[in-house]
Amino acid sequence: MPYEHVKEFDPEIYEALINELDRQRNFLELIASENFVSRPVLETMGSVMTNKYAEGYPGRRYYGGCEYVDVAEQLAIDRLKELFGAEHANVQPHSGASANTAVYYAMLQPGDTILGLDLDHGGHLTHGMRLNISGKYFHAEGYQVNPETEQVDYDVVRKRAHEVKPKMIVAGASAYPRALDFKIFREIADEVGAYLFVDMAHIAGLIAAGLHMNPVPYADFVTSTTHKTLRGPRGGIILCKEEYKKKIDSAVFPGLQGGPLEHIIAAKAVAFKEALDPSFKEYQKNVVNNARVLGEAFVERGIDLVSGGTDTHLLLLKLKDTGITGKVLQDRLDEVHITTNKNTVPFETESPMVTSGLRVGTPAVTTRGMGEPEMREIAELITKAIFDFDNSQQEIRDRVAALVKKFPLYDELV
Repeated sequence: MPYEHVKEFDPEIYEALINELDRQRNFLELIASENFVSRPVLETMGSVMTNKYAEGYPGRRYYGGCEYVDVAEQLAIDRLKELFGAEHANVQPHSGASANTAVYYAMLQPGDTILGLDLDHGGHLTHGMRLNISGKYFHAEGYQVNPETEQVDYDVVRKRAHEVKPKMIVAGASAYPRALDFKIFREIADEVGAYLFVDMAHIAGLIAAGLHMNPVPYADFVTSTTHKTLRGPRGGIILCKEEYKKKIDSAVFPGLQGGPLEHIIAAKAVAFKEALDPSFKEYQKNVVNNARVLGEAFVERGIDLVSGGTDTHLLLLKLKDTGITGKVLQDRLDEVHITTNKNTVPFETESPMVTSGLRVGTPAVTTRGMGEPEMREIAELITKAIFDFDNSQQEIRDRVAALVKKFPLYDELV
């Protein structure tokens, strides 16, 4: 993909493309929700499938000429169902947020009560945050993690469910480092007569590899992004019981979306094929092991972690006792070519734009081939940025450059 036509016609966009490629090659990518797609996925995203309008579903389109995009979309559906053991799959949502909104739109009425993990405690905007549609159109209630363990306390979830009588319980998170027990969530939902909706966006790859409990047997609805640990193109999916198929499909189209992005759906199919390969399980094992080692290395250097560690691909650093905020550390790390994101921590005292936490994840660096020695070095470099930034900037930058050179990315591109 040399981008020669872009270079000739639109040099400004070409420059942005090349600069972004250089950034991805030369920075350590530690944002837990980001990853690097394979060359087959990248090529499929840039394919002629982008030219085709295909409102409707395979075999039931509103346009002619859909016979080949039907093949691609059906492959995506079939592979996704196989990957997670689902009865029905919809691969058309443009994003995880779109998928979540479609579930609400299909099954709830405005004003219905939903119960999800509070944003400050690791939940997601779409789980009831007041400025999101999930918090504006529905009566959103929340549950929090245990103040001592900083993990989900299922007795608290049960108590809150019995108090607020939600029509839908939302399980899942965007900044929660521990495994979730979907069987208990199912039991609680049954006790109060609620739907169980699981957002597995962050942990979908781990689940596909059998390294985390699969929510599909327990939940009425499961959504996910297709990037993050699943390592596909940016997009969303919905899995559900067969009985909800018509409502979910109608909510996506024509309820919320028009023509699906068939080039992205084809790329999703490629990513799902990759995830069905045995090598994907080894990759996910490495992701989890790298996160564990990274966490242990931080603790050894005196950095506190939310919940004390991780069961997944991500860690949350607690910075309150270090003298700097999440925003300050994120900015420092940007300067030395380490990409992270500031993040709230449970019982946060700073604003969401400042925070006293930093979220880091291992999917992208694991894709590059990094392992335990590199995780220990990364922990050392971030610790230097926390406690000795003024004296160690150049050293950190040089060591990052050496790391990324050892593990090249997209070296066959421009």
